[in-house]
Amino acid sequence: MTALSLGLIAALCWGIHDVTIRKISQTAPLMATLLGVLLTGAVFQIGVMLVTDGFTALPPQAVYLSIAAGVAFLIASTSLYGAFHRGPVRIVAPVIGSYPILSVGWAALGGATVTPFQWLAVFAVVAGIAIVSVFSDDTETQYPPKLPTILLSIAAAFGFFSTFALGHEAARIADDLPSILITRVTSILLLLPVFPILSLPFWPGRSAVPFIAVMGILDGIALLCVLSAGSLPSPQYAAVSSSVFGMITVILAWALLRERLTSAQWIGCAVAFSGIGYLAL
Repeated sequence: MTALSLGLIAALCWGIHDVTIRKISQTAPLMATLLGVLLTGAVFQIGVMLVTDGFTALPPQAVYLSIAAGVAFLIASTSLYGAFHRGPVRIVAPVIGSYPILSVGWAALGGATVTPFQWLAVFAVVAGIAIVSVFSDDTETQYPPKLPTILLSIAAAFGFFSTFALGHEAARIADDLPSILITRVTSILLLLPVFPILSLPFWPGRSAVPFIAVMGILDGIALLCVLSAGSLPSPQYAAVSSSVFGMITVILAWALLRERLTSAQWIGCAVAFSGIGYLAL
């Protein structure tokens, strides 16, 4: 399986994950939901490692990289939740969805060959995401001040870029399963102290638990797909294809929730998937 296809699987999982968030976000506390997703994802991954005998020792460098990736993933996740909670989508999604440019740029600085047409394909993916996002905004909704939202979106983009860059390097020098588990456990351990400090509730509510369990498994599969691409050729393209998760969320909302999808948004989808199609050649 290629890095690009692993990223697409991750995008589909995160797209379903985000549709589920939209269903429970009005009643379940935001941070309690995130903690539940991280914990469920950790349990899922431990199960995968038990089945595949994936518990192996890691060299110190891989441990340090995995811990750093966990810090970055927590920053990305909390910023993502916070940015989308504030809105609007037309500002948040394009900024967060720009992280593939950082991933491919970092790979190029590291010596990877990226042709002009591949760069054009990456920009097509980002442009397609932006088109879908801009035309999905509800202009009648009142939003909080935009500057904090933009800063949260930028933090999420850099968080995802850093997570994938560090995680790919850890997967390159050691087994990916224990590395990814360390990343997730680090995020959980850093998030737990926030609850008593900010007097946040741990319990998301009984009705939200089944949805959080599904979201956690989907998040576990997605993170596993993107970070395990580090041992494959051109792992940066897993980050590129995974970035369409926001666009997939819009498409799923159209298919499942009967939300409107405009002609411009369909064009954006075509542009983004054309870019991915070229990279798959």
